[in-house]
Amino acid sequence: MASLITCPHCGRRPMEEFTIRGDATLRRPDPNASEKDWTDYVFLRDNPMGRHKEFWHHQMGCRRWLVVERDTVTHTVFSVEDAAMVVAGEKA
Repeated sequence: MASLITCPHCGRRPMEEFTIRGDATLRRPDPNASEKDWTDYVFLRDNPMGRHKEFWHHQMGCRRWLVVERDTVTHTVFSVEDAAMVVAGEKA
């Protein structure tokens, strides 16, 4: 059986409908930040083990951006939120 993710808009859907798009915990540097800060932001990424928040795109469904909190080792999904609500501060 395929792994399932519960989309807040479409309900339980196969994981294959989604695309992982990257770390949802990164924060863009200030526009006046140093060249080193910008280089680190653009090119350097951690590869965390364990519970982590990521941006996912429901590519073959509602096409919404989501923040999925999952364990990167076991792939257990803990929560799924609409990214627009998270960015707007309505959910954390």
